Amino acid sequence: MRLQEMSYIWSTTRRDSPLRTGLFLYLAALLLQQADPRGAQERCQGATQAARKKEENVVADMDSYMEKGCSAQHGKLVRLKQLEQKLTEVRFREDNFTVICPNIQTFVFKINKLFRGLHLSSELLKPKPRTQHSMRFPATLAKKGRSGAAETKLVCIYLKTPCLFQDRKNSSLLNNDILGATLENTVVTGLSEPVEIRFWHNTTLDNSNATCVFWVEGSESGSLGNWSSAGCETIHEDKVVLCLCKHLTYFAVLLKISSAPIDEAILVPLTYISMVGCSVSAAASLLTILHYLASRKKSRDYTTKIHMNLLGALFLLNASFLLSEPLALVHSTWLCKGTAAFLHYSLLCCLTWMAIEGFHLYLLLIKVYNVYIRRYVLKLCAVGWGLPALAVVSILIFKQESYGLHIIETDTGYNNATMCWITDKARNVHYILNLGYAGITIFFNTVILVTVVRMLRKLRSDVNNQKEQVKKDLVTVLGLTCLLGMTWALAFLSFGVFLIPQLILFTIINSLLGFFICLWYCTICRQLDTSSPTRSSQVTK
Repeated sequence: MRLQEMSYIWSTTRRDSPLRTGLFLYLAALLLQQADPRGAQERCQGATQAARKKEENVVADMDSYMEKGCSAQHGKLVRLKQLEQKLTEVRFREDNFTVICPNIQTFVFKINKLFRGLHLSSELLKPKPRTQHSMRFPATLAKKGRSGAAETKLVCIYLKTPCLFQDRKNSSLLNNDILGATLENTVVTGLSEPVEIRFWHNTTLDNSNATCVFWVEGSESGSLGNWSSAGCETIHEDKVVLCLCKHLTYFAVLLKISSAPIDEAILVPLTYISMVGCSVSAAASLLTILHYLASRKKSRDYTTKIHMNLLGALFLLNASFLLSEPLALVHSTWLCKGTAAFLHYSLLCCLTWMAIEGFHLYLLLIKVYNVYIRRYVLKLCAVGWGLPALAVVSILIFKQESYGLHIIETDTGYNNATMCWITDKARNVHYILNLGYAGITIFFNTVILVTVVRMLRKLRSDVNNQKEQVKKDLVTVLGLTCLLGMTWALAFLSFGVFLIPQLILFTIINSLLGFFICLWYCTICRQLDTSSPTRSSQVTK
C-alpha cells in the first residue's frame, strides 16, 4: 500500500475507528522495519564493541543487493561510492570499525603520522571467509593523507561477487574475490612502496593465465569500466598470487582460462550457426503446427499428434534459447532466473517427448497386439509436459540458485559469452538431471531404433525392387533418428580429439533438428497422399 493511499484512509476515518488504530500500528511496524532491517541483524555482524547500527545497515543493504545479483545494470558503482562515503563518516573510538557480511566485508582504520604500516588478513576474521586473501599497506601511505589533517581514515572493502565490476568482456576473476582500498577524500597514486595484495588459490596458475588487475571506471556517464594491469606487477608463488601496485583502488586477479573447452575463434561462428539454425527450426516448427491445426484433413491418428507435441517442445526450446543471451544482458536477476528455468523446462520436455516417440514406436511396431490404453494421448501429454514441470518447480523451490547467469569461458583472450542457464553453483543439476536423463532416453531409443532397422531388413528381404525400398527405408530411418533424438548422443563425445568436430556437428545438426523433422513430416504426408489409405494403428482410445 502506498503512503498516499494510507494518508487518505487516515484522514477519512474516525478517531475511534478500529481501522485507524490498525493503520497506526501498521505504520509504526513499517517504520521500525526500515530503521532496523533484518539484513543487518541476521546477515551481518559488527566486530567492534560499540555497534554502529546505521552504518551496519548500509553495509547489509549492499550485501543483500549483491546477493540478488546486482539487478540494476547502471548505478552499481554509485552505490559503492555512497557506501565508501558513509564509512569515512563513521565515528569510533576503537582502532577500527568492522562489519562482516557473507558477500562484503568492510574495515575502517585511523591513519595518523605515527602510522607504521598495516597488514589486513582474512585469517584474522571470524567467521573465516571461503577464500583466503590479504592486503599490506606501507608506512608511506600516511604521507598521502590530507595536508594539515591530524588523522584520516583508510577504508578497506572485500567483495565476493563480480557483478559490481562486470565489464563488457564478462571477464573471469579468481574466486570472484575483489579487494579495494581508498583513503578519505584522497586519490592515492604514485606510492614509493607498493601495496601488497595476496590471493590464495588451489589451482595451477602462472603469468600465462592469471594477471593482477585493477578497476578503471568508464570515461562516459553510464558506461561500463574495464580491468587494467598497467602499473601492477604480478608474482606467482606457491598457491598464492601476489599483486604489487602503487595506488589504491579495487584489485583482483584476472583469469585467462587455459582449460576452457571452447576456443574464442570457434565460439563466434558456433554462436552464429546456433542463432540461424534455431531461428529456422523455430519458424519451421511453428508453421508446421499451425498448418496441422488449420488443415481440413487433420489427421486423427496418435502418431501425428505426438509429432506435433515434439515440434511444440522444440519450438519452445529454440525460442527460449534465442532469448537467453539478450535477456542475460538486461542484468535482471529474476528475469534471468525465469528465462533459465523455462529454457531448462523446454529441454526436459524435448527429451521427454523423444522418449515418448520411442515408447509409441515400441507399441506400434514391436508390441502390436492386445494394446489398449484409455485416453492415450492425454496421458502422454501429462507425462510429456507435466514431468519436466515437476522437476523444474522442485529445483526452484529447493535450490533456487541453480538458475541464473551462466558464463561460457574462452581459452584465448577474455571475451566470454553469457546466457541465462544453469549456474556454476549447480553443476550437479546439469550432470545428473540433464546428461543422466538424456543418456537414459538415448539408450532406450537406440534399442528401439536398432529393433526397427532389423524388422525392416526382414520385411524387405523378399522384395524384388530392393533399391527403391532401400531409399524409402533410409528416409524412414533418418526421420526416426531425428524423432528419437539420436543426434543428441553427440553431447557425450566432448573430449579429446572429438571435441572440435563434436561441437561443430552438434551445433549444426541439433540447431536444425526442428527443421529436419518438419521436412521428414512433409515428405511422409506427401507419400500418404499419393498412396492408398493405410490401416490405422492398433493403439486405440
